[in-house]
Amino acid sequence: MNRGLVLHDWVAASIALAAGIAAGLLLRVLLRWLGRHARRTRWTGDDIIVDALRTIAPWAAVVAGAAVAASALPLTTRVAGIVDHGLNALLILVITLTAARLVAGLVQSLAHSRTGVAGSATIFVNITRVVVVAMGVLVALETVGVSIAPLLTALGVGGLAVALALQDTLANLFAGVHILASKTVQPGDYIRLSSGEEGYVVDINWRNTVVRNLSNNLVIIPNGRLARTNMTNYTRPEQELSILVQVGVGYDSDLEHVERVTLDVVDSVMADIAGALPGHEAAVRFHTFADSRINFTVILGVGEFSDQYRIKHEFIKRLHRRYRAEGISIPAPTRTVSLQQDGPEPPPTPALLPHQREAPPTTVADTRR
Repeated sequence: MNRGLVLHDWVAASIALAAGIAAGLLLRVLLRWLGRHARRTRWTGDDIIVDALRTIAPWAAVVAGAAVAASALPLTTRVAGIVDHGLNALLILVITLTAARLVAGLVQSLAHSRTGVAGSATIFVNITRVVVVAMGVLVALETVGVSIAPLLTALGVGGLAVALALQDTLANLFAGVHILASKTVQPGDYIRLSSGEEGYVVDINWRNTVVRNLSNNLVIIPNGRLARTNMTNYTRPEQELSILVQVGVGYDSDLEHVERVTLDVVDSVMADIAGALPGHEAAVRFHTFADSRINFTVILGVGEFSDQYRIKHEFIKRLHRRYRAEGISIPAPTRTVSLQQDGPEPPPTPALLPHQREAPPTTVADTRR
């Protein structure tokens, strides 16, 4: 300090600081107004940008006011340097947090537009946020005079030890990145694992994959297990799929008539029921002479996996009603069972002695003439 503080210095510093705070409040109100208008647009990127600016702009105005106030005071070179470095570090941290929010929001918006569902893969969002914040912290430390070269060396050695200790966690992390990068599974897909778990993929984060089954319960599957197991994805390469319904009719049925009636029922279901495919080409394929009936397969088209239950339900009801009206029988398997009830065995007959045996009957000759 080259001279003592006077009232004029305090007044100038206070005015500069107050002006910075007032500018920050004014910018916050202005950006809130812009945010309401941005929500009316179809593009979600402007909402993310305005939301990020609502953090950096007011703080930048306050930091600028504080810097002007510090320059108005007769500070020594050392104190002025400390204040300048501190304000620069604060501004860098604010910019870093804003940039992390902005980039993470844009990545999430991109994932949402690619998958078309509300939930998105947060693994890329979290990785992006951590990388941006780490870079900002390192720049802030360099600004205040802290050498980051030894810190990076220590982090490298420590990272090796952490990697050995967290092998399972890192395996799940890289498995999740591999799944998303290869586009094997995306949020919104309906999957079924070889172990029996199935449902809609809600999110893929840094450790596990969240699946919501049809009973609206969440199934948590580690990414490493998901990458190793056999899996069926019912949404890729396309969401529409065909389902098979097994039917059988009696041997006395006219198969040409059965086929025409069945195709009529299929066309009515495809046209009336939500989730069906009106343009789907119905098909009936006879394939087996069974014990009591002739079996055939009916091929239906549905928009997505969960629609098949509603389509099957309505098809079976209509087909059963139509068969009854047309006199087409669906025989049940019959089997004749013969039951034979055995009585108790008679006791064995004891052997007779020679004098107890009956003499053979004597034949008397007729001597009459």
